[in-house]
Amino acid sequence: MGDIEKGKKVFVQKCSQCHTVEEGARHKVGPNLWGLFGRKTGQAPGFSYTQANIEKGIIWNEETLMIYLQNPKKYIP
Repeated sequence: MGDIEKGKKVFVQKCSQCHTVEEGARHKVGPNLWGLFGRKTGQAPGFSYTQANIEKGIIWNEETLMIYLQNPKKYIP
């Protein structure tokens, strides 16, 4: 597992403009990420996903998230 403080800093700088992480928080441009691990792609209640995201059909976990973050548009076109 990585460095928590470094990860928090990266999230604030690169992800928080589009995502929230608190339970029950609203969606932004991207979905709320609370409970992401164990959830199937395109399944956060109340968020409008692309068809490609819905049809990807993977379950988010540490491995799938790391692959996605390396090249999001390649992983889910």
